[in-house]
Amino acid sequence: MLNLSDVILRTVLLLLLLVYSTDGKISIITKKLDVQVGEEILLLCKAGGEGDMTWQKDGEDIDDEDIVSKVDETSSKLLIKKAAMEDGGKYTCKCAFDNGHEDDTQTTLYVYDGPSFGSTNSYHEFLEGMNVTVPCLVTGQPALDVHWLRDKQEIPTNVGRRVHMTSDNRLVIEKVRRDDAGTYVCHAEIRGRPVVKELAVSVVVNAPPTVRLTEEVKKVIAGPETNVSLICLVDGLPKPNITWSMPVAFDPLHHRFNSDRSQLTIQSVVRADFGEYVCTATNKIAENSATIMLHVFEAPEVFVSVDKVNVSVGERVSVSCNISGHPQPELHWLNKQNWQELDSTSGRVRVVEGMLEIDEVVPSDGGLYSCMAVSISGNASRDVAIYSVPGPPHYLSVSPGPTSVFFSLKTLPISGGTPITSFVLQWKQNAAEQWERTIVPASDPLVITTLKPYTLYTVRLAALNMVGQGQFSDEQSVRTHGIQGKVLTGEPDSPVLSTDKMNIEGNSFSVPLNQKDDGGSPVLHFSVRYRQDEEGTEWKEMQLQSNADSVTLKDLAFGSGYQLEITAVNTNGSSMPATFNFTIAEKPVSTSMTKGSVVGIVMVIFLVVFLVVDATCCYRNRCGLLMSIAVKVFGKVPGLKMVEDGEGTTKGELNLKGITTPRGSIQQTVAQTLSKEGGQLTEVTCDKAPLTRHEKTQIPTVDA
Repeated sequence: MLNLSDVILRTVLLLLLLVYSTDGKISIITKKLDVQVGEEILLLCKAGGEGDMTWQKDGEDIDDEDIVSKVDETSSKLLIKKAAMEDGGKYTCKCAFDNGHEDDTQTTLYVYDGPSFGSTNSYHEFLEGMNVTVPCLVTGQPALDVHWLRDKQEIPTNVGRRVHMTSDNRLVIEKVRRDDAGTYVCHAEIRGRPVVKELAVSVVVNAPPTVRLTEEVKKVIAGPETNVSLICLVDGLPKPNITWSMPVAFDPLHHRFNSDRSQLTIQSVVRADFGEYVCTATNKIAENSATIMLHVFEAPEVFVSVDKVNVSVGERVSVSCNISGHPQPELHWLNKQNWQELDSTSGRVRVVEGMLEIDEVVPSDGGLYSCMAVSISGNASRDVAIYSVPGPPHYLSVSPGPTSVFFSLKTLPISGGTPITSFVLQWKQNAAEQWERTIVPASDPLVITTLKPYTLYTVRLAALNMVGQGQFSDEQSVRTHGIQGKVLTGEPDSPVLSTDKMNIEGNSFSVPLNQKDDGGSPVLHFSVRYRQDEEGTEWKEMQLQSNADSVTLKDLAFGSGYQLEITAVNTNGSSMPATFNFTIAEKPVSTSMTKGSVVGIVMVIFLVVFLVVDATCCYRNRCGLLMSIAVKVFGKVPGLKMVEDGEGTTKGELNLKGITTPRGSIQQTVAQTLSKEGGQLTEVTCDKAPLTRHEKTQIPTVDA
């Protein structure tokens, strides 16, 4: 039973027979000329006419009927079911035609075995840096040509090159690198024939893990806002797996890894996170690790037993201070009054095992002391306020008045560490009496009032602060003045403002100031208050010396009203305030006109007015510059009265009903008269001739 290939072959042969069925010609028909060992060989010889056909191989007749057989009168076939290497050669088909003609044709068959790669391994793994060899175990007949290819490029056979091919078909790679990994092709070809076979070989380059650290030592300060990242840079083929070991148990809320676990992030670092963190990389080749040392510092903290101590003079003070942090900070005490560090000595003010001790406190001990913790992780401090009563006043002088005594301090007493708020003033007439006293705020004049005139008193002074009263000054004797003439023993009168001489320029204001009565004691100073006359505005204050003769305010707001109060102050107290209201005008609008432009406009206006007035005078009264020009050009004009014809001169003045107007302002007078009478002044002459009696009666009255 014929298989499908035989059917196809026979069909092809029949078609070829039809094509080549030409008398006198002969041809051999075959599927292919290159036949692999074991394949079937079929040759068909077709003649152009009937005749006797025979076959030869390499010149020798083939008589085997199992190989050669007749198909019909014009064709013969040669069939070898399993080709062997010896079946290759030159085959000849001869035909002796019935008409006596003979012809033959030849074809050459090639029989080959292979190429075969046998047991050649198609997958290789190497370690990076090795010298490697990849064999190609190819066989075949007849002779083979073998090449190695990569990316369709032939690998050379130069022995001196790092990647080359040897004569026995081996691929050599010296000091193999990662970029050498890939697919290589062993290409085998039957020499001289188009018979090719290829084998793809995979080369894998492995590398043991390596671990590289960006930082081997990491330093952070613990705190809820502190996060730290430890980075482990890993390399190797195949890609290594990364693991971490740490000094504390893994906590997913405290520790975070990235996708390949090469970065460990510790959130809200605490002191317990201190220690070694080991990063280990592992693949099938080997493993490698590296260690990161994490130093966790704690910012210093300071704790004191008290923040504030009120102590009396002569008492003892003791304040303890504890500090913490990592590394352990150093403890220092600082006196912030003189910025001196306190030593651990046996003095009255000393530091003993971190404790501040002060024996027999004096007012100068008062103030701020700071306990400081100092370390490489930072500094911290806490202040302790030690307050005592003020010290006694020194450098004190007193000056008497008729009924008062004024205290003057060149320097304030030692405050005791907290501000002096007021002073206690005491006085008495003799030693047997009790001290009388008054308390005066520290900002007010230190004066005792309502004393008797020409009387001897003993006085003294002490300062007060929030802790209490300090020591008194030394007692001093002082005699008040006797009263001579008018008795002036009180507060000064209110200052007098000369508002008629007030001056406002732009946004500045000034007014003269005068003090008529000082109340029997010299004025110490003037207190000035002012504010905008609007609801919610605050008073601004200033002081003037006692010899000031004016009040000047600057940088005021344009377009605003102001209230002003001025008070005189002497040792007896303050006067009633002198008040005054004034207004600053709106800010003037700037103009772009220059001074020259303004002068030019004024001159033009003056010229126009002059010409109008002169023309009116000439037309109505036959006078003025135009009339003078007409006289010089045309001679004497009838009806014109000259000065010589009159009864006298006016000496440059013009009398209008008893009003004498200088000739220099004649134009202004004429303009005013024209304005009041609607421009109907017809009998006024600007000539120097005196008016006639008739003209005088026609002059209208001009109000002064």
